[in-house]
Amino acid sequence: MSREMSPIEKAKFVAAKQATEHVESGMKVGLGTGSTAEWFVQCLGEMAREEGLKIKGVPTSKRTGLLAQKVGIEVITLEEAKWLDVTIDGTDEYDSDLTLIKGGGGAHLREKVVATASERMIVIADASKKVEALGAFPLPVEVIPFGLPVTQGLIEETLIGMDVLGREVTLRMKGDVPFVTDEGNFILDLHLKRIANPRQLSLVINQIPGVVENGLFIDICDAVIVGHGDGRVTTRDITDNTANVVRFDVLDDDNIFADVAD
Repeated sequence: MSREMSPIEKAKFVAAKQATEHVESGMKVGLGTGSTAEWFVQCLGEMAREEGLKIKGVPTSKRTGLLAQKVGIEVITLEEAKWLDVTIDGTDEYDSDLTLIKGGGGAHLREKVVATASERMIVIADASKKVEALGAFPLPVEVIPFGLPVTQGLIEETLIGMDVLGREVTLRMKGDVPFVTDEGNFILDLHLKRIANPRQLSLVINQIPGVVENGLFIDICDAVIVGHGDGRVTTRDITDNTANVVRFDVLDDDNIFADVAD
């Protein structure tokens, strides 16, 4: 089934397509979670079928793992891989320093572990994810279920001393029950509006008993590939201080788009 793509969908796809330039046969690749990362996995599957690409993928979520297997990518665990050549993942926000907020899909714990076990992390995104200051997107904090009210109270108390504009903390829900991560934990979303000092906030939050990991990715991302609705893709690499622009012709009737949306 084919369908017309929105500009945002086109932007996500061309970013994912450009990211495949960083993948070669024989690599061990971290596979991110989320809508943009799913496009990347689909592109890798197409390359495996049509070009004979052979890689081993380490998924950051059960959902990504199932998709990778479906499109023909060999899936292994991080324990089996030990070290990865590259991780390619999406983001919910990023700033000029390539500091990220991730975790909208509830997988930031695994995403951070996989990214830091990689030679490089490359983020793929549409242009709307670029922000002047992080915090408009709620900051996810993964916490253990035991003692949840205590942990939440400690986080709320800690935020009083932080340079943020908002301090609301909410438990992420899935219908009428708490959302549960692949690791069996809960997520508290911190509605901060603006984070003046992400590094300080990350360090302080992670010291609170009951907190497993927060969604701030600091000094982890090496490059960002940004897609645009007109087919343009801009790449910024902070490791060698380079930037470039390419353009793709996107056909709305390409079946890969329908597959990702299903």
